[in-house]
Amino acid sequence: MGLPQEKYYTIEDFYNMPEEIRAELIDGEIIYMASPSRIHQEILGELFNQIKNYIKSKNGRCHVYPAPFGVQLNESTDTVLEPDISVICDPGKLNDRGCLGAPDWIIEIASPSNPQHDYITKLNLYNSANVREYWIVDPQSSSIYVSNMDGDRFCVKVYSFDDTVKVGIYEDLYIDFSSLDFE
Repeated sequence: MGLPQEKYYTIEDFYNMPEEIRAELIDGEIIYMASPSRIHQEILGELFNQIKNYIKSKNGRCHVYPAPFGVQLNESTDTVLEPDISVICDPGKLNDRGCLGAPDWIIEIASPSNPQHDYITKLNLYNSANVREYWIVDPQSSSIYVSNMDGDRFCVKVYSFDDTVKVGIYEDLYIDFSSLDFE
């Protein structure tokens, strides 16, 4: 007798789940997520506000969305992620469900319960989908890992919560982590 097969979930299965369930779909597998911590939400709010205010002040064409916001990196796989912050500069990628295609910039706030999900799984998915810039903000180590993924070039720089970090997709956006109000 063979081993029972786990169910393979499709994009439609994922979008038909109740809205209150926090999950992502990776290659047909549902990955359930815990509720975010208070510090996670404070960091997300501070970063979202700075990015949103910057885009608005420049009359920018990019859109910024906080989680929950579905990102289907490509049509050929049953994968939908919910980055903590997504910046999309091509409005043609936006639809009623979220984003179809690679956002230009993604920020994930690392979870202490499953850090390999952000550091390995999502990094590889975002890199293969040609996300231009990927940040992992890690409250446990007070670090920011900035991955610039420009074509064949892949560069990672590490910053602390005392640093000012330049955003690669913009000429003049800098985020001073020491000035952010979260504790």
